[in-house]
Amino acid sequence: MSLRRLGFLSAALLTAATLTACSTEPVKADDPKPSPTGTTAPSGAPGGAPDKGGLALADAIRKIPLAEEKRTGYERDSFKHWVDEDNDGCPTRQEVLLAEAVTAPEQGDRCTLSGGTWTSYYDEAEVTDAKKLDIDHMVPLAEAWDSGAHGWTPERREAYANDLDAERSLVAVTAKTNRSKADKDPAAWMPPAESATCTYLVDWTATKLRWNLSADETEQAALLELAESCADSTVEYESAS
Repeated sequence: MSLRRLGFLSAALLTAATLTACSTEPVKADDPKPSPTGTTAPSGAPGGAPDKGGLALADAIRKIPLAEEKRTGYERDSFKHWVDEDNDGCPTRQEVLLAEAVTAPEQGDRCTLSGGTWTSYYDEAEVTDAKKLDIDHMVPLAEAWDSGAHGWTPERREAYANDLDAERSLVAVTAKTNRSKADKDPAAWMPPAESATCTYLVDWTATKLRWNLSADETEQAALLELAESCADSTVEYESAS
């Protein structure tokens, strides 16, 4: 069983906390995703912070290395996914769906899922059919390639595409919002739900820092401008091995 699922199962035993709007409540990288009902989903395994208590969001954004993007040579198949890393019969997609379910689905042969409910924090939509959910790479594969993954080994790209050891790397969201996002960075796309803004900026920044991915000047400027409404948000992350 993945560390992500273990973290979610443990957290399910805790009392749910109320998540308020991002402008009034600090958002940390190990905070649960917001939901339209105001209750929290179980949180995943938190990553260690490079500085105790985390970094202020704006400081974390400035910590992302600046570099020009490089798209040359990108192919989606350069990132192998979805894999069954722990050989428990559930590939990465199902692992995320199981971990993020608000109401747990029934698990059948070969990890087929039926029933269950999910909350897509990008658009505050409640989903009752797993087939209507996409698993979004917080920093899209093409953006990761542009930002440094073009120089990685195939093994590291596979690890990135199936990162279950950090809650923020992968997220179950409505197919509509994921396909609207495509490979855009926050300069070109943000989640439609206003409640998602600060959480999304924290998630994006934590993922870039975790994998030592760069940002170009346009992306950094957009992140810093958007972060002005998230003054109390902090970022915690653990560098990927």
